[in-house]
Amino acid sequence: MGRVFAPTDNTQVRRKPERASYERQEAYAVLDEALVAHVGFAVDGQPFVVPMVFGRDGDRLLLHGSVASRILRALADGVRVCVTVTLVDGLVLAHAQVNHSVNYRCVMVVGTARLVDGDAAAAALTRVVDHVIPGRSAEARPADAADLRRTAVVELAIEEASVKARVGPPAAPSAADADLEVWTGVVPLTVVAGSPVPDGQGFAPDRPPASVSPWRRPGGG
Repeated sequence: MGRVFAPTDNTQVRRKPERASYERQEAYAVLDEALVAHVGFAVDGQPFVVPMVFGRDGDRLLLHGSVASRILRALADGVRVCVTVTLVDGLVLAHAQVNHSVNYRCVMVVGTARLVDGDAAAAALTRVVDHVIPGRSAEARPADAADLRRTAVVELAIEEASVKARVGPPAAPSAADADLEVWTGVVPLTVVAGSPVPDGQGFAPDRPPASVSPWRRPGGG
């Protein structure tokens, strides 16, 4: 895999191209910090967009769900998909309402999703668990044959992708707006975990495991 994605008709950023990047490591940094991917696909001409927990294993995305779900049935057949992941980093407040914005980092991946089965499916589920809660797979029982009959995993090669981001303060006001008595700037946003809440059924509820004490995202706050 190359260091830079080659822009395609699907991934070329045309609106504000100065915000675009095709660097693979920039895309991976966003994917590794994010928790939810929105997966777009079409079945018999009807488009669907479904939020899914995911994981990354090298140069592929891993998506999982119930074998009975519409998206997993469709993806198992090798359907084309568009996967987007977005991190919101701040609210951008300007003088004029029309100039308010959001600081964000977004990755779009386009490709064909394919079913993962056998021992590879169990390994893929482990990657998804550790993506969401690093280290959790070592603390919980791995998937067995019964689990794998109920759960499907699909993979998507990260070959066609782009990154788009906005950073910084609001744009400079127009001459007509510059003297308005309006607070302007950025309200930063981060994902912050609260204290773990035991359900009373697990071992040593007063001692949270290392995976959640503390729980952090790669690159996050």
